Formats: sequence, structure tokens, C-alpha cells
Amino acid sequence: MSPRHEFRPGLEFDVAALEQYLGAHLTGFAAPLRVQQFPGGQSNPTYRLDTSSTAYVLRRKPPGQLLPSAHAIEREYRVMHALATHTQFPVGRPLLLCEDPRVIGTPFYVMEFVEGRIFWDPRLPELPREARRPLFVAMAETLADLHSIDYVKIGLADFGKPEGYVARQLARWSKQYTVDADVAGRVDDMERLIDWLARNAPAREPKPALLHGDYRLDNMIFDPQAPQIRAVLDWELSTVGDPLADFAYHLMVYRIASGGVRGLSGVDLMATGLPSEAEYVQIYCRRRGLDELPDLHYYIAYCLFRLAAICHGIAGRVQRGTAVSPEAKRYAAQVGPLAKLGWQTAQGD
Repeated sequence: MSPRHEFRPGLEFDVAALEQYLGAHLTGFAAPLRVQQFPGGQSNPTYRLDTSSTAYVLRRKPPGQLLPSAHAIEREYRVMHALATHTQFPVGRPLLLCEDPRVIGTPFYVMEFVEGRIFWDPRLPELPREARRPLFVAMAETLADLHSIDYVKIGLADFGKPEGYVARQLARWSKQYTVDADVAGRVDDMERLIDWLARNAPAREPKPALLHGDYRLDNMIFDPQAPQIRAVLDWELSTVGDPLADFAYHLMVYRIASGGVRGLSGVDLMATGLPSEAEYVQIYCRRRGLDELPDLHYYIAYCLFRLAAICHGIAGRVQRGTAVSPEAKRYAAQVGPLAKLGWQTAQGD
């Protein structure tokens, strides 16, 4: 009897074709194969592959017409391969990249399966109080380690444009906000933020670094027992640029309340056993050998604007009737609160 596979509707592929390809190109692979699609991977569908002796993970581009720069699994594979080959940074080892869409319908890559724990709620309610802080320390130190890697030495000198990262992102999301405004509506705090961010950019950018782009709790696999990160996942947005933007995006969790986006605002951090925002910044700085992070409030305001712009785009899709996620309306409802919080942050509140 053939194994039973689990796919979300519209994201199935020919398992027999994949078995044949892996048998010819992946050392040690032995059919038959069982495929189970993970519930995450909203941008790039992700699947667990099981043989009788080994587990793998497959990540692919989604089917259909795609924007030229979106769903860049080739970039994911390249940065993961560089890290796995040249550093001790915790990342799943990529094993094979297939750019031929004829195999399963879209390009894909296969990586090792990493056993461990994934957490979704930053309050870590499933853990005892004393176990929570060490995980936060591990997150801050791991991101600091990423930003300390010499990306040129590991072959990523051309992986992104080192200078002007925030300015380009601000221009991109400001334009996207304007495009969606007629459908999703105009938001006064968004327009104030666009103007303020353009006029108050820091005079000097920090030394460029390798950025993850979406560094958050649920994109990490923790050791089953120890407070250590075994693998950082989802490198789709990785690039070279301003490390303070990457850190501020991660730090935002302290400023936002749980809604469409999970956050820690309003949580009694001491009672919960989590470090304060200031302590978390200090952990990161110590690991990187920095005394402080200049202009951090600017970067947090920028990240809140960016997140609000993303939610504003989702609101546009809701209004057009093209939003497919059941969570879309919850994210769309976050535009106003996030923009307000970003404007308050810009004002120093």
C-alpha cells in the first residue's frame, strides 16, 4: 500500500516524480516517501518528507504567476548553504536545490529535518517561569551572532546592497501604502510617519551585516531540552543591510499587543520571567561588543510603519476580495493601532 500524503488544497505535487528525482540526485535517499505539508509556510509551502530511515524538509515556490523577486527559494538556499558551510551559526543544512519546475511544478530545495521545539506565543505559557528568560537570551545572542558574521568571507558579498537599506524599504512601503490607499483607506498616522521617517533618518548607518529579515520566535527551532537554538528558519527575506533594522524588527514584540500579531505589550514581564526591553537590548549589545544602539527609537518607528504597511496591504486584499488567509481580517484590523504606535514611538512616547 502506498503511503498516505497530506497536502493543503491546491498545493499538491507528484510524489512519484519527486521520489525519482531525489533517488537520482540526493545521496542516501531511499524510497518510498511520505509527504506531510506543514501548517506554516504561507509564502513558500513547506513539507516534511519521511523515508523509512530519514526525515527531510522540502520548501518550494507556490504554483501560479509570481512577482519576479518574490518567493526566492534560491536565495534561501544560498544563504543557508553559506552559513552551514562556513560558520557555526544554527541553520538547517541544505542538501539539494532543484530549479527545474518540471519535477514538481515549481523550483524547490531539500534540507535536513531538525528535531526540536517551536514556540508561537512570546509569553511562552507552556514553559515554567524559570525556563523562559534563557530562551530570550538565546534569541538575542543568536541574532547578534548573525550580525557579527563577515558576510564577504562566506561568499555573500553580492547578496544585497549594503548601503541605503532603510531608505529603500521606506520608499517601497510608502509607495505600496499609496497604491492601496484608495481601497484600504488613508490613515493619518501612516502619512505622518512617512513624512517623519523621511525627514529624520540617522546621519550615519551602522556597518552593514547579513540580515535575516523576519527574525521572530516562531522562525526558530529550539533544542528539545536546553535553551539553545538548533536552527533559524525561513530565510526568504534575508539580505545584506542595516543590522539595527533587523534587530528593531525583532524587538518590536515588546511594543505590540497580541492581536493579528503576537506581542508582549501589557504583559507583566517580571511576573512572567522575561527580560525587560532594556535588558534585552543589553544582552544583544554585550554579545556584539557594543555600548549602545544609537537611533533605536527611529528604527522601531520604521519597523512599526513597515508592519502597518504590510497589514494595510492585507486590508486592501480583504476589500478587493482576494485575501485567502482566514486571519486576514485580524491583520487588517491592526493597521490603525500599529500606525498610532509607530507615530507615538517617533514622538518619543
